[in-house]
Amino acid sequence: MNSDETITVLVVDGHQTFAELLGHALAGQPDLRWVGHARTGAEAIRLAAELTPDVIVLDPELSDADGIAIAELIKVRQPGSRVVILTASEDQTLVRRATTAGAAGFISKNGALGDVLNALRTAHRGSMTVSTDILARLLRSTTPTAAGQRGNSIAAGGLTAREDEVLQLMAAGLDARAVSRRLGISVHTCRGYQKAVLAKLGAHSQLEAVAIATRRGLVRPDPR
Repeated sequence: MNSDETITVLVVDGHQTFAELLGHALAGQPDLRWVGHARTGAEAIRLAAELTPDVIVLDPELSDADGIAIAELIKVRQPGSRVVILTASEDQTLVRRATTAGAAGFISKNGALGDVLNALRTAHRGSMTVSTDILARLLRSTTPTAAGQRGNSIAAGGLTAREDEVLQLMAAGLDARAVSRRLGISVHTCRGYQKAVLAKLGAHSQLEAVAIATRRGLVRPDPR
């Protein structure tokens, strides 16, 4: 956090009214501060570099660029800024791409304002938030047949004890750094375990891995 103990937030959204309403909501929170609004991908890159916000809330439907590509570029240039995707889209490919790009959250515009605000706080703490409706759609899209076809290695060999620990913490919303701290291992080693989990589950992203594992009954109650 910055010196006044607030989480600085940059809003990236092409709709002026929506961005202003979200800005007013942030202004009413003692621990959140709206520092800017970008309407395009180009503005998002420029303001992110100038303002170095703690969290960037980004609508991927931008007029001049692929919003997920913008999120990925920002994460590469400013790894300290966490990106939360705020979208009205129901495209599951979008969710998977955003996960690969390193997004710290996926929040539906159709959800409650409190969910958005909590997602910003959670992202800043190093964990991930996924709207229940987005996760439900992803779970529905992961059919038992598809999960079984892609997850045969789980049935045959299963996860190691350490891979299972990593999976449980992933399901609890922790990113690689938080998982590595919890388990007392390096981030590099943690990412290796995460890749192994994805491979055994036949998943293309951490979110998809959690969805498949949940459907298969592999996820236990939150270990935190």
